[in-house]
Amino acid sequence: MSKYVKNLIAEDVKTKLSGVNDALLVNVIGLPANDTYVLRKQLRAKNIHLLVVKNSLAKRATEGTPLSNAFNGIEGTTAIVWGGEDFVSLAKEIADLDKGEKFKTFATRGGVMDGDQLTPERVKQIAKWPNRTQQLSILVGQTLSPGANLVSQLTSVGGALASQIKQKSEGAEEEAAAPEAAAPEAAAPEVVASAPAAPEVPPAAPEVPPAAPEVPPAAPEAPPA
Repeated sequence: MSKYVKNLIAEDVKTKLSGVNDALLVNVIGLPANDTYVLRKQLRAKNIHLLVVKNSLAKRATEGTPLSNAFNGIEGTTAIVWGGEDFVSLAKEIADLDKGEKFKTFATRGGVMDGDQLTPERVKQIAKWPNRTQQLSILVGQTLSPGANLVSQLTSVGGALASQIKQKSEGAEEEAAAPEAAAPEAAAPEVVASAPAAPEVPPAAPEVPPAAPEVPPAAPEAPPA
């Protein structure tokens, strides 16, 4: 391959990797053509790009960029993968493919993150991190947790206060009902006490008979006339 062609390929690779700061390296050498097609299609569905390139050309294309450290110590032809929802999601996908049996010769070769070269072991460790969606879920849970605890505490205090108010109200009703129940019992003796007044009427009857003897003494006065 002439130098001119190599420069053209390097420029093309540089253009495709423009703006890419984090990427992973994988091995796809030895995969059948059909498997390579299926792999590319599977990665493309998750917005992950795969580019097979010789190490020497990759170094020339990434010189002066954060990706340049990824190729230190790498020999032969390799494949660069980048994209996905975030770098952790990319690492998860590559780690899963590495563990799977579907693509026999597929393997992680390392990569670069924030300008630091990654070993295959480090890539597998990063794959265990929560991705962006999981991090947001954790953050939302941590944010809502204090609010939920506060609501629970306020509800608990409000329930206790309502219970106390209800008990006080029931106690006041019982105290108010007690005098009303005692009032009829106190009034009953007054009716019984007024009953002895009835015998006062019979003693007045004997006063009428003593007036009758006054009429007969007036009859004897007629003969002397």
